[in-house]
Parts: sequence; C-alpha cells; structure tokens
Amino acid sequence: MDEKAPSKRQNSMMRNLLLTTAITLFLVIVLGGISRLDALGAGCTGWPTCNGQWFPALDSARMLVDYAHRVLTVVSGVMLVAALVGAWRQFRQQRLIVRPLLLAGALFLAQVLLGGVVAFSRQTPTFVAVHFTLTLGTLGSVLVATVVAFYTTAGRKLQFRSAFARLVLWATFGLLLVFVTGAFVSAADASGACAGWPLCGPDELLPTNALGWVQVVHRLAVAGTAVLMGMLFVSAWHSQRSQRLILTGATVSVILFFAQVMTGALQAAQGIDYMLVLHVATGAANWAAMAILLTGIGLAGRTTAEERREAAQPVDARQRARDLLTLTKPIIVVLLLVTTYAGMVVGGKALPSFWLTFWTMLGGALAAGGSGAVNMYIDRELDTRMQRTAKRPIAAGRMTPAEGLAFGVGLLLISFYLMAALVNLLAALLSLAGMIYYVLLYSIFLKKATVQNIVIGGGAGAIPPLVGWAAVTGSLNIPALFLFAIVFMWTPPHFWALAIIRSKDYKRAGIPMMPVVRGKQETRWQIFIYTLELVALTLLMPVFNIAGSIFLVSALVFGGALIYLAWKVWREGGNKIAYKMYRYSSMYLAFIFLAMMVDALIF
Repeated sequence: MDEKAPSKRQNSMMRNLLLTTAITLFLVIVLGGISRLDALGAGCTGWPTCNGQWFPALDSARMLVDYAHRVLTVVSGVMLVAALVGAWRQFRQQRLIVRPLLLAGALFLAQVLLGGVVAFSRQTPTFVAVHFTLTLGTLGSVLVATVVAFYTTAGRKLQFRSAFARLVLWATFGLLLVFVTGAFVSAADASGACAGWPLCGPDELLPTNALGWVQVVHRLAVAGTAVLMGMLFVSAWHSQRSQRLILTGATVSVILFFAQVMTGALQAAQGIDYMLVLHVATGAANWAAMAILLTGIGLAGRTTAEERREAAQPVDARQRARDLLTLTKPIIVVLLLVTTYAGMVVGGKALPSFWLTFWTMLGGALAAGGSGAVNMYIDRELDTRMQRTAKRPIAAGRMTPAEGLAFGVGLLLISFYLMAALVNLLAALLSLAGMIYYVLLYSIFLKKATVQNIVIGGGAGAIPPLVGWAAVTGSLNIPALFLFAIVFMWTPPHFWALAIIRSKDYKRAGIPMMPVVRGKQETRWQIFIYTLELVALTLLMPVFNIAGSIFLVSALVFGGALIYLAWKVWREGGNKIAYKMYRYSSMYLAFIFLAMMVDALIF
C-alpha cells in the first residue's frame, strides 16, 4: 500500500525546519571561526561543558562566543534529529531528502565527537581540518535536502550530464581543497613556513618542511580554483541564462570565492579582527552557495546539447548594456549618491579624501543599483500591467528573470565587500541594512500589503546619508539621524505625487497606493501635511546648532517653494501640478543636501 503523500502544511513545516537547520549550522561555523580570535581573551576549556560548568560565568568575549557555539551546536543537532524523524515518517518516498539527512546526521555525530578532541587539543591541525571538513559536509548535506524540499517532488534524481555540471563539480572539489588546507594552515599557524609569494622567499624558493608544503598546496588550490571559478562565471552567463537557481547560484558562488580570498589577504596583511570573522563567514556562505548550485544543476539534469543551444542564442551587446543600466534605476542611484556624499561632507565637516569618496560612492552605487535590479525581478509581473514600467528589461522580455536576479544579487554582494574592505564595517553594515530593507521589507512585504508602503519603505532610501556619515566618522550620532529623517519625510509626498499621476496603473497592478485605496483628495491632503512636516524638520536643524545660516536661508527658500507646490496640489488638483510636485521634490532634495554641504564647509 502506498504511503500517504505529505500535506501542504507538512511540506511547509519540513521546508522551514530544514532551512532553519541550515542557517543554524552556518552560524555554528561562523562562531567557530570567531572563537579563534586571540583578541577575545581566554575561552572555554573542556567539552561539552565550559571550564567544567554547564552554566559558567561568561567573563570574556571568547567565553561568550565559545559558549554560544556549543549551545548552537546542540540546537542544530536537535533540529537535525527532528528533520530526520519528520523525513523518515512523512517523506520516506523522497530519497533526495531522506538520504542527505541521514548522511548529515552521521557527519554531525562524527563532527561533535571530533570537536571534543579539538577542544582538548587545540594545537592538533589534522583534527581541526577533519573537523572543519565534517562541518562543511553536514551543512552541504542539509542544504541538498533543503533545495530538494523547495524545488522538486518525489522520484527525481540528481543528474550531472553536461559540461557545465562537470565544471561545477571540479570547482566544488577545488573549493573543498582550499577550505581543508586553509583550516590546516590556520590551526598549525603555518603561514610563516612559506612567507614569500608566490615562492617562499629569495633564499628559500621551495619549502623545506611539511607545513611549508601544505601552505604551497593551499596557494595552488586557491589559484586553480580561481581559474575554475572564472570559467564557471563565463559559462553560466552564456549557457544558463534561463535557469534562475543555477545562474544566481553560480554568480553568488564566484563573487563569494573572490571575496573570501580578498578578506583573507586583508586580514593577513592588516590583522583586522573583523576581517577574519568575515573571511570565515564568507567561506561558509560560499560553500552553501556551491551546495545549492550543485543541487540545482542536478535537479535540472540539463545536457550539453541543451546548454549549447541556449548559449547560441544571439545577444545584442549594446542593448544588453542599456538594459543592465536600466535595471539599476540610474536616476534614483544619482539622487541617493547626492545624499550619501552630503553625509560624508557634513559628518566630516570637510571634503573627504579622493579614495574614501571613490569607494564609498562606488559601493553606494552598486548597493542602490543592485537593489533596483532585484526590485525589478520581484515586480516583473506587476511591471507588465503598468504602462510606466512595461518596457523595463525583464517585463518586456529582453532579459530573463534569472539574468535580472543574478545581476542584482551580484551587485549587492560586491557592494557589501567593497564597503567592508575599503571603507569600514559600520558603513558596510548600514548599506547592507538598506539593501535588506528595500528588497525584503518594502519590495516583498510592504508594497502589496499596505497603503503605508511608501511611508514605512521610505527608511530604505533614508539610509545612504547614514552610510556617508559612517564612512567618514566610523560612528553615528543625533545630527546624522536628522539627515535620515529628512529623506524619510521627503519620500511620501514625492512618491504620492507620482502615484496620483499613475493611479490607474497602480490599480491595474493591484498595488494599494494611497490614491487607489483612499482616493486622490486624501492623497493630496497627505502630501501637503508631510511637506509641512518635512520643511519644519529642516528648520529645526539650525535651532539645535546642527546647521548654520546658509542652510537656514536655503531651507526657507527651497522649502517655501515646495510648500507652495504642495498647497496647489491640495487645492487645485490635477495631474499637471502633481507632476510639477514630483519633479521639483527631486530637485528639492538635491538642493537641500547641497546647501547642507556648503554650510558644513563654511561654518
């Protein structure tokens, strides 16, 4: 008798459990890497207790990290057992879920036992390398089951039949070799065994001991895998343009690999503690991305002939360049960069250095552009219903959804690592918060859920001046929050003016914008109210000595013109005056931040 198929609720529960288990295992790897930081002080000794106690007094950051690592290890083990039991009871017919989980359980048990050995003998490089390999294997196996649970049904098999699939398999093997040899070198503190590059040094070209040779093997593995990753990237963008999971997974994997190399090199050269943490986290994310990519390729089961046919489809290079630029929403990017640079000038009370400006603006442009591209991917169906957006690259069919998603996610990743490596960590984290805010909170949840979508979502566009401020000062304070508040309050009247003009488009697309839900008259009144509040906010800055007389005069002049237009929108109505409000409000934001910069430089 056939087993009863799992219900939708059971499927959803299993997916969520597997995804949460994978995230927890990822955090276990990251915390394990953080615990290696000497700057954190003394950590836990013994296993599984901490200094012989189950609930010790956490007297140092190292002890806190070690203890959190052990707690999360237990939690991930419990979740893995729950996933195994659930899969065995309800998903036994789906072998691609059950078998990887069985393997993950065995690897996890071996990892925990070996972890105890490592805890008692921290200077055993071989045990550390094997322990790390088992951890990666556990995470990879859980991710295989997770991807299968989300993307397939019973009876499917993993098939690696194409040249691209074989290339990814080789790249995965190279990545594993990089990780294992890197863990060994780090545990043995063998970086000095072959100090030169690419050879050991002028007096000793080749290593004279085993540790030196491990270092050389690690370097060769990095170089060889870098070549494979470059080939993988080019091949993916030629032959996988229609495959969302594969193209995005390949793009993410390649970027994360080179980001891991960069963070490792910077940590070795500069000794920045957070770079080691970022290096470990990036490595774990890279391995996770490769596991997801491999599973996606296996599930697709494409042949070399299918990939060649897709690669042979012509692409107009000029049109593609224009479409990629369009995906980034360049006009919005420019406006956000103005506020970013203003944050730098006002925060530093001086013109920032060329290179700090360059990397901050480049990172900000990539963050805003990547967010715009992912937004177009998310809204691709909505865009086809709206006259204003129907000609966008994905909606018009000039680019596949996979290309739009991969391009956007790639820009977001590059932006974060550029900021973290070449600006500072706070600026990078703020930029990351802005990306998550716009892509997840606004584009996925708020835009189609509430009439207050623009009000709440305005926080995403208000983060760039904070990024600029943090890039120069390395911190945030009350004056920085005023810059955030100005953009936050500016967003609703600006976009509601556009919504009045395009209300039929928004209604057709099913987006609950203010004119669609509450009517144009109420929207006009809200525009006027928010404009008054915005101008009042700018006038408070001189009162609190955050800005001087130049800004005060500018706020009065530009703000007065904005209030006048908002009043006309409220009293007269019509699309013509709403469009004037929309256009002038863009210029207003640029002018007010320019006045803020001039004021900061003079006073």
